[in-house]
Amino acid sequence: MSGPVRVAVSGLGYWGPNLVRNFEAISGCKLVAICDSDPDALARGIALTAEAEPVSDFGELLADDQIDAIALATPVPTHADLAVRVLESGKHCFVEKPLAQSVADAQRAVDAADKADRQLMVGHLLEYHPAVEALSGLIADGELGDVLYVYGNRQNLGRIRSDENALWSLGAHDVAVMLALLGEVPNEVEARGEAYLRPGVEDVVFGYLRFPSGVAAHLHLSWLDPHKERRLTVVGSKRMAVFDDMRIEGKLTVYDKGFDEDARSWGEYIARAGGSWSPRIANSEPLRTELEHFINSIRSGTPARSDGRSGLRVVSVLEQLQQSLDQHAAERKQKGG
Repeated sequence: MSGPVRVAVSGLGYWGPNLVRNFEAISGCKLVAICDSDPDALARGIALTAEAEPVSDFGELLADDQIDAIALATPVPTHADLAVRVLESGKHCFVEKPLAQSVADAQRAVDAADKADRQLMVGHLLEYHPAVEALSGLIADGELGDVLYVYGNRQNLGRIRSDENALWSLGAHDVAVMLALLGEVPNEVEARGEAYLRPGVEDVVFGYLRFPSGVAAHLHLSWLDPHKERRLTVVGSKRMAVFDDMRIEGKLTVYDKGFDEDARSWGEYIARAGGSWSPRIANSEPLRTELEHFINSIRSGTPARSDGRSGLRVVSVLEQLQQSLDQHAAERKQKGG
């Protein structure tokens, strides 16, 4: 592709304006259209761009041969169907997480990308966070030793949703990062949750994952909590590390803590509580990095790091966790709880 990649953004509600802002600033691409059926949302989008054409009908984007790629920031239940339509129109597709609300729908999108020979990328934003990339490097280089277990805390007060529960809204972030860091998918999953504010829509979810390597993982997800936390902890056999996205500085901290075998006595261990440090992290916006990666994947023809198959794996884990949630809820109902 000799000229700029011509991009359109559909969905200008909560997150779409961030896509507009970043595509406007990325070299090698040109934002040519923005789309939303809501006049107020479309008006907010118009205020963010000087040249992109405002469109209220999604079908116009699909029919426009001058558009190379469409980025979707629409409601989650629409993701799979719209992604399939984008790909079938011969355009590349970026879709915010999660790719779909079922494995079957996610597979449809992956199949559509393969058939059209177009790039499908899912917005697993944290995979492109410089601190998470640094954490991945520490694990790959053996700085933490063998990873023993991982746990994520993702809590706040609000936003309450009606079209997805805390698992699908918040858990997609942590599941995507865990799969990327560990390089494997779990073979055991379990989840329990409660719906306090809206019947049938869990506000708080506790999840457990176990991987074939023996690594265990825990998720605490809630939008009904006094704390705002965005934290992931990795416990290794040599060291431990914490990614805390709420910190302004030092978002990644490595702790030289653990247990060492006592050479004086066979089978005995002594605690080691050494110092801690924060690696130098690039001061780059994860969303900018993510969208630049999308543009580069189109230019190179190389699948994105968080491509459709990556999105499918995340949806598969979320679906299994949802099935466990539903099973435990049904058991409680049977018992009259």
